[in-house]
Amino acid sequence: EVQLVESGGGLVQAGGSLRLSCAASGFTFDDYVIGWFRQAPGKEREGISCISSSDGSTYYADSVKGRFTISSDNAKNTVYLQMNSLKPEDTAVYYCAATTQEGRLSTAQHIGAMYLSDYWGQGTQVTVSS
Repeated sequence: EVQLVESGGGLVQAGGSLRLSCAASGFTFDDYVIGWFRQAPGKEREGISCISSSDGSTYYADSVKGRFTISSDNAKNTVYLQMNSLKPEDTAVYYCAATTQEGRLSTAQHIGAMYLSDYWGQGTQVTVSS
């Protein structure tokens, strides 16, 4: 059974940091691209970052570039999202998702594929106070 379990969310002041974790099980981790999405109330789900478990290549949306860092520990089947310089507009439920690595797609293009994936975590709330 495929499982993605997020953790690490919470309440933080603007300018602070949080590290989210996404623990994966039930599939061959190295064959997948893992991504982070977020959804704020009344807004569409936004793909913000992803990483290829096979080669470590990454993608960041402009909204988080330079502030967030995605990384992968393949030995632990876990992907992390280090979030620094947090802003109130980063407040959202954060989800991780997974999709198989497709050689014809760039790492960034896998974000689009993940919207159609069946593999999603349950989400973790991040709240940034001003």
